[in-house]
Amino acid sequence: MKEVHMKEVLVALPLNEKQRKSLESVDNQLKFIYTKRSEATPEMVESANIVVGNIKPELLIYGKRLELMQLDSAGVEHVTNLDVLPEGTILANATGAYGEAIAEHMLASLMTIQKKFHLYLRNMANHEWKREGYAGCISESTTLVLGFGDIGSHFAMKMNALGSKVIGVRKNKADCPDYLESIHQIEELEELLPQADIVACSLPGTSETRHLLNKDRLKLMKKGALLVNIGRGSLTPTEDLIWALESGQLGGAAIDVTEVEPLPKESKLWSAPNLLITPHISGMYHEPVILDRIVEIAKENIRAFLTGEELETEVDVVAGYRKFRG
Repeated sequence: MKEVHMKEVLVALPLNEKQRKSLESVDNQLKFIYTKRSEATPEMVESANIVVGNIKPELLIYGKRLELMQLDSAGVEHVTNLDVLPEGTILANATGAYGEAIAEHMLASLMTIQKKFHLYLRNMANHEWKREGYAGCISESTTLVLGFGDIGSHFAMKMNALGSKVIGVRKNKADCPDYLESIHQIEELEELLPQADIVACSLPGTSETRHLLNKDRLKLMKKGALLVNIGRGSLTPTEDLIWALESGQLGGAAIDVTEVEPLPKESKLWSAPNLLITPHISGMYHEPVILDRIVEIAKENIRAFLTGEELETEVDVVAGYRKFRG
């Protein structure tokens, strides 16, 4: 077992008393320091052996003793892209905390666009009693899910339950679960896009996924297909998304992420037709259960770290993904 005497854990999460006690129960020889994300200091990071929570990445250069960095997000590019993690530090993410909540957000966003509720809300604000034409239907549709981790798999299960034929796309080869029609690798994307009525994306932001759904690939999609993106805004160039919506190539889109965040007031995206924008809120802590799950993930990873075991959500820093477990 690793020496744990007086190891210091810096926690930058808004935990209540119950959650703090739960986290501290992992080992009684750890010293826990709590702070707000915005109030973490270089001195705090310098004395910490373990950090839990997404502190400002530039602070990590002060982590001279840092051995484990436990993020409270599934995405890791804010750390890996800046190359600020001290050499030898284990990086872990919070994969598993967000799947259910974000999948529900995706489903609600999809159905809002599909049933044209966004238009009826506008009409309601204008006091207009007006029909907006035909609505779409999930049943008997084909859904292509890009990114098949915790979030993508939860969304796929929900779409399958509602009668959609679901096709999964992931980075690594894996067995096909019974709620999928088939599962493929990202290299097959161009062959799969023309089959889909709905394309749902939960991909991380990496060099491989940047502008993956550009204009050329958007043209491969069925005319009038719907796009849902809660992964990263870098997946689709802003101008290409505007083109697809204005031309009718896409029948609509629901996005929780944009290339530039916050989205500038002058962006043309705000006025693009049949577009639902939410301000990157599908995860976070809007559902209290998410923070409970993050605490449990952090506890298990700290326990495994202290006993020299493999961490369940350890990240491959070079690839920018959670290490593939098979």
